[in-house]
Amino acid sequence: MPHPMPYPVRLADEITRQLGQLSDHLSQLPPSQAVQVIARVLDPDDGVLGGITHLVTTGSMFAKDQAERGALPPEVWLALGRASNDLHDVALDLDEHHDALRRIGSMPAATAPAPSAPAPLVVRRRR
Repeated sequence: MPHPMPYPVRLADEITRQLGQLSDHLSQLPPSQAVQVIARVLDPDDGVLGGITHLVTTGSMFAKDQAERGALPPEVWLALGRASNDLHDVALDLDEHHDALRRIGSMPAATAPAPSAPAPLVVRRRR
């Protein structure tokens, strides 16, 4: 008799499925609602990106412990650590735009400001 899948594995599968559903919905939403969803996903305190960053950081700490015991190759820990750092940096870059997204997402569609001219798609980033 096969062993039932542990709850955390089922939870990870369900979260993955729901993220796919959210992506599908996002692609079909009107702009004002899409901005609301994006703002919630990127919320630094309660958003999906912050949750995923925390999850990868936790995974990195687990991998470090396991690598020190010899159960995992050190490269696994290093890769998870890099991913955690990169996600944190991305979250910081996006955090500076969170207020603008929230503000635009809370405006009624009729009053949302229309750009007076096309915005350039290449912007220099500060580091």
